Amino acid sequence: MATFEGKTVRLSPDVLFQDVEGEAVLLDLSGGEYYGLNEVGTRFWSIATGTSRMDEIFAQLLADFDVDAATLEADLAAFLDEMCGAGLIDLIDGDPGT
Repeated sequence: MATFEGKTVRLSPDVLFQDVEGEAVLLDLSGGEYYGLNEVGTRFWSIATGTSRMDEIFAQLLADFDVDAATLEADLAAFLDEMCGAGLIDLIDGDPGT
């Protein structure tokens, strides 16, 4: 979990999120693009609306899904890279409130 230690996530205010039966649809208002999230991505987004701390998000996902920590860490890192690349989130060192 060292990958996410001391990191926070900031969801773009230009993204609308709608959960549709366990899967999400994201609409990027700035670019007009739609994105679909699977169950794990949807759960990530839901948790991230309540906390921005990646250690807390990681721990909750680990508790929610039957997956080992190393697999979750690798999959989550790839997901975050994709979301950052699309401009849907920012991954920040430290607490964004400071």
